[in-house]
Amino acid sequence: MALGIRPYTRRTGDGVGEPLLDSENGEELMHVQPAVSIVLASCPPESPGTLYISTKQVIWLSDVDRNKGYSVDFLSLSLHAVSRDPEAYPSPCIYAQIETGDDEDESDSSDSESTETLNLSKIKEMRLVPSDNDQLDTLFDIFCECAELNPEPCDEEGGGEGEGNNWVFSVDQMEDDAIEDSEWQAFTNPTGGIGYSNGDHDLVQNVLELQIDDQRFEDAEEMEHETDTHHH
Repeated sequence: MALGIRPYTRRTGDGVGEPLLDSENGEELMHVQPAVSIVLASCPPESPGTLYISTKQVIWLSDVDRNKGYSVDFLSLSLHAVSRDPEAYPSPCIYAQIETGDDEDESDSSDSESTETLNLSKIKEMRLVPSDNDQLDTLFDIFCECAELNPEPCDEEGGGEGEGNNWVFSVDQMEDDAIEDSEWQAFTNPTGGIGYSNGDHDLVQNVLELQIDDQRFEDAEEMEHETDTHHH
């Protein structure tokens, strides 16, 4: 699997066409959203195109240029969130961070280049801006569903860093499996949205601690009630 966002020109059909999916390997189309602009890094938004979300990847195809399109695998998305904070970006959007396999900071070069000459292998941020803001929550839910279909590959030897990693852990799963420091946690996005990340966030752990404290409080009440019953 190639990390990062890449050009996508494989279309089928006449006119604007649709993306050619890898159906032989089980890839299925999950959602189509028309009238979506894409913003790569700090470049200006592209003219609206059509967003295709499959079980494996996110594909954006231009409606005006059949030779322009982008795709990114869900395994390359380290974070996705709904952003409604105008200070973060003027328009409500789906915000995503992209794993490129390159740890160098390329923000300066990506800010200054246009999408015509932009090195896509350096792009680490993507925004998807639908013309209909009411579709943001639907898009986010589909992103989450497809992310869960593409968990981080585990080390076959059992000793890799990715062992046991999934996109989302529920509180019940974390408590049952005694996962205290999972890299994959649900969090509240500080930019005004809700999202998923593989960063180090303490929200789930705080919820677990709160649940534990509540349980201890309930146990203490039960013990006090039993003591009062015996005394009577």
